[in-house]
Amino acid sequence: MAEPPESKSDRDILQNSSLYREFLAEREEILRHKWLESEKQQRDIGFERALLDWIRNHRDAWRAKRREQTAPGNEQRGSPL
Repeated sequence: MAEPPESKSDRDILQNSSLYREFLAEREEILRHKWLESEKQQRDIGFERALLDWIRNHRDAWRAKRREQTAPGNEQRGSPL
């Protein structure tokens, strides 16, 4: 059974969701980790292996740094070009 198409307001809610933005940022870090580790090993290590390794070895520090950067008064501004 097909699901109904997303309405524009549903997409707006999703895109403005802080939880969704955190998910996207975390996924981006996992993909970066996958690329770096694959380059080191000269083969594709796969998403699942990269995910598990990143969670075990990097997630806590990444989240702490991200919390620090997004704390009130510490918002990062885009760098001038």
